[in-house]
Amino acid sequence: MHEGRNFLYIHRMLQDSPMPSDWACQFFESLGKVSSLLDLFDELPGVYMYIKDTDSRFVRANRVVCEVVGVPDPQQLVGRTDFDFFPPAVAAQYVDEDQRVISSAAPLTNQVWLVPGQKGIPKMYLCSKIPLLGKAGEVIGIAGIKRPYEHFAAEVDGYSRLMKVVAHVTENYKYPLEVADLAKLVHLSVSQLQREFSRNFGITPVNYIREVRIGVARHLLKTCDAAACQIAVDCGFYDQSHFNRHFKSSTGMTPLQYRQRFRQL
Repeated sequence: MHEGRNFLYIHRMLQDSPMPSDWACQFFESLGKVSSLLDLFDELPGVYMYIKDTDSRFVRANRVVCEVVGVPDPQQLVGRTDFDFFPPAVAAQYVDEDQRVISSAAPLTNQVWLVPGQKGIPKMYLCSKIPLLGKAGEVIGIAGIKRPYEHFAAEVDGYSRLMKVVAHVTENYKYPLEVADLAKLVHLSVSQLQREFSRNFGITPVNYIREVRIGVARHLLKTCDAAACQIAVDCGFYDQSHFNRHFKSSTGMTPLQYRQRFRQL
């Protein structure tokens, strides 16, 4: 009998309690420091997390982002934009994507980005961004994450052969590279490779080769005193003129301008 009365008592309490969604909202509203939840993102190796306002100014970012942009503490990111840390053409792409999410008030998921890794060689990342809404339903900013492409790889047809191409380029960028040779390496026609590579990575093989070379060149311009003409040769460009043209197209700056702004003392 007592068990039966207890059951009825609990059942009545559950009926009188808020709906799960209301209860969850009340829980988050009762948190003393909601931002403490974001501290968990510091424990995710290799995953970028950031929050920006509608002017694309950083409000919060995890330590992985700090390591990439070269600041020791997340607070030093607050109020700054991608233009403070990246060359103009690169920063503009990041901000343009932010503004697409803000203006549409709709998420943008699994966009492929090339992010500089060790020695400047770009790695494939998937970026997803969502709009952040204020209490009146208006967009007040965005939140985004970048995660390594291999987390998504199981869903990609022909991933292993595409990554064989990627590995070959990153290991041989300083030598002449032709798309026909890359296609032969993975037993595809040139058109098949171009189609698969572009569909999955959002970039053509030719442009990928160029961005790997530019990525390494950016790293060298920041970290060593070698002349630009030597860096051009070391990164696989025909000559300095060829290097200068592609570098400015990719970054919006000449190699000299880039070195003067981003040189690491």
